[in-house]
Amino acid sequence: NFNFDSIKANIKIDLVVLWAVAPALLHEQCAKQDEKNHVMKSNVWLELHWHDYQLQWDPSDYQGIQKLRIPSDKIWKPDIVLFNNADGKYEVRYKSNIIIFADGNIQWVPPALYQSSCTIDVTYFPFDQQTCLMKFGSWIYNGDQVSLGLLDDKNYVSLSDYSKSGTWDIIELPAYLNVYSEPNAPTETDITFYITIRRKTLFYTVNLIVPIIMVSFLVIGEFYLPAEAGEKVTLGISILLSLVLFLLLVSKILPPTSLVLPLIAKYLLFIFLMNLFVISMTVIVINWNFRGPKTHRMPSWMRLVFLKYLPTILFMQRPKKT
Repeated sequence: NFNFDSIKANIKIDLVVLWAVAPALLHEQCAKQDEKNHVMKSNVWLELHWHDYQLQWDPSDYQGIQKLRIPSDKIWKPDIVLFNNADGKYEVRYKSNIIIFADGNIQWVPPALYQSSCTIDVTYFPFDQQTCLMKFGSWIYNGDQVSLGLLDDKNYVSLSDYSKSGTWDIIELPAYLNVYSEPNAPTETDITFYITIRRKTLFYTVNLIVPIIMVSFLVIGEFYLPAEAGEKVTLGISILLSLVLFLLLVSKILPPTSLVLPLIAKYLLFIFLMNLFVISMTVIVINWNFRGPKTHRMPSWMRLVFLKYLPTILFMQRPKKT
């Protein structure tokens, strides 16, 4: 009978290997990219391997038992945490069982739902690509006490259990082991996973890009209406309201940042200003079109220019009275 009654002795760990099996953006499973708060939610499995020489035995002495499964709080385990978390919860929430092998090797595969901070660049929204990182390391121990490494020297993340998202496509998931060393200071290590994702554009193309382009062509169509048509100003104001609606929609989707302005927002502002100019010109044209001798008198300078000097230059004569 084995008695693992809270074995938490101070031992030297030969190797601690961290490997994220499936850091995936599982939108269908309540994991998503929170763009407004610059937060990425990832549903992952963490696979950790290390060796503990105090937890090994000869299987022949114990009826051929090769491995044991015990609660994770009964033995020492490395305090691997997510450094760039966004919710203040560093450790794994679900404490799954730990597998101990007869040779002293230990395996722990806990599931986790992480919220990591991620700077979102929305310049090319909705045709944008984001790169977020998840930085793992030991919170208490330095690199000389706990040596980190990639499992089987694999510098990528397995996507075998990845559930595809309806919003994002994963482009690449490289993993890097970082070692920081300074004179007269202990070595620090961490493992960083870079998650490069690309937005799926079909939804935004159908519901945002195409309507904006169609509304832009309507601005040009205002000039084709005759001046007598009172719908010229009505059409311009309707287009103006639709552009305001699109601006509100874009501002609701994107994070409130002053660092960059999306190209689609710049385009909407440009069309908005152009439509204001078109409405102003339409008002002037309608005003001139409906002017008459009963409502407006011709200015004296205009009478001199068009009735005296200009006819003389053009060799024109006043028609004789009949």
